[in-house]
Amino acid sequence: MGTRLFVALGIGGLALGVVVPPQPALSTGARLTAVAASSWQTDASVLGLAVARGKVYVGGRFRTVRPPGARPGTREVTRTYLAAFDERTGALDAAMNHDLDGFVWAVVASPDGSRVYVGGDFTHVDGLVRNRLAAFDTATDRLVAGIAPSVSYRVKALAIGRTSLYFGGAFGLVNGVTRNRAAAISTVTGALLPWNPDADDDVYAIAVAADNSRVYLGGTFGTLRGTSRWAVASVNTSTGALLSFPAASAVPLPTSSCVSRVKDIETSGRRVFFADAGDGKGCFDGTWAADVATGKLLWKSTCLGATEALAMVDGWLFKGSHAHSCPRTFADGSGTHFLLLQNPATGALGPWFPNTNGGPPTLVGPLVATSGGSDLWVGGDFTEVNGAGQQGLTRFTNLGPGAVPLRPAVPKLSSTRVHRVNATVRASLDNDDVRLTYRLLRGTANTVVAVTRVSSAFWYRPTVTLTDTSAPSRTTQAYRIEVFDGHHAVRSGYATVTVR
Repeated sequence: MGTRLFVALGIGGLALGVVVPPQPALSTGARLTAVAASSWQTDASVLGLAVARGKVYVGGRFRTVRPPGARPGTREVTRTYLAAFDERTGALDAAMNHDLDGFVWAVVASPDGSRVYVGGDFTHVDGLVRNRLAAFDTATDRLVAGIAPSVSYRVKALAIGRTSLYFGGAFGLVNGVTRNRAAAISTVTGALLPWNPDADDDVYAIAVAADNSRVYLGGTFGTLRGTSRWAVASVNTSTGALLSFPAASAVPLPTSSCVSRVKDIETSGRRVFFADAGDGKGCFDGTWAADVATGKLLWKSTCLGATEALAMVDGWLFKGSHAHSCPRTFADGSGTHFLLLQNPATGALGPWFPNTNGGPPTLVGPLVATSGGSDLWVGGDFTEVNGAGQQGLTRFTNLGPGAVPLRPAVPKLSSTRVHRVNATVRASLDNDDVRLTYRLLRGTANTVVAVTRVSSAFWYRPTVTLTDTSAPSRTTQAYRIEVFDGHHAVRSGYATVTVR
């Protein structure tokens, strides 16, 4: 790991849908290692995440949390649907300990980090009435008295724009007033605001443009205010009235064989990003981006495998999905890849390949993600990260040397010319470096006789060829391959050949 981590991924003349070769290192490089940092775990799914003032607030279906490495049912600490952890160390925050009587589906922090808002199925917090929406002061971890709207059913999504808290879900009333599946309250007074998009079906995601010019909604709705808008819309921040959004055509209209809906939305500067999940073979499951000012579609990535979570991390777009096929990169048969990065300018995949499993009950894996700037927290229903037990919650940082390259196989050797030995080996893999240095070592002294650099990814591992041009003629020599990523060097076993 280091500043070179995210180099351009150019491989042997293949476009691959990544970064077209040859390219210099990208100027925006998320320097995350693929090695998961130490993190507490949960006993059930994590559904909401937010970072505020050095803490990570976590909501979900869980009732207990446990330390890193602890097996299910051991060393458990009670936390009913809501917990907080130190962003730097991952340690449990003892002060954030509240008793909620229902799931937490969404968590969002105020821009200044002074408050955290949670939404879900609960109706009480610490015995006090909080009908599906509550706020906590991050300095004291106490409930905020003035934020207590009465929401009639599940709150599934939260977003803040200036002094407005926007929320969506499956409800029909707020404070006894009709608000079908989307509403807003004042973060100052807690009062219900006029904002009223009036969706005819559930809202799964809400986000506010960085310039506060509009609010984006995603879900399974077919109309807003009686006007057809399938699964995604851009609306006015004060009234909820529909705004022009031509990029909405990225989501196909539902058919008997395909229903694609928007599951998450992430805004960053002049762009807004969307995550889709589709029901039906080949139904749109990917991500797409639009320009905030014009509403025009910028790119559309058609990977298959429902996308549930998005987060911007150090200039890259993280996606949590169960991708099993991506055009021009990997196809069915390469396995399921639950953690991926995308170039936000093009949608091309970035070179960072840790992984989780799916996990019960949804078998989707990651469901939510957030970043404090230089880290990535991922929550979901997974039970493993990089093949090791880790349930519900994990995190990645920019600390440490990163992943170790896969040990290369013993090279195949040939000598068809005097003093020359050719060594070939399949390219190695490194989950956070794609351009690796290969060295051909001769003899037990491990003399370096050839060096090359080759790019590879899990879907494309080319053959690497190195040539010793000064091998002693008419002798038998032993060779091995060393792969180096800038921090770790791994070596193959020896092979021997008689030099011509």
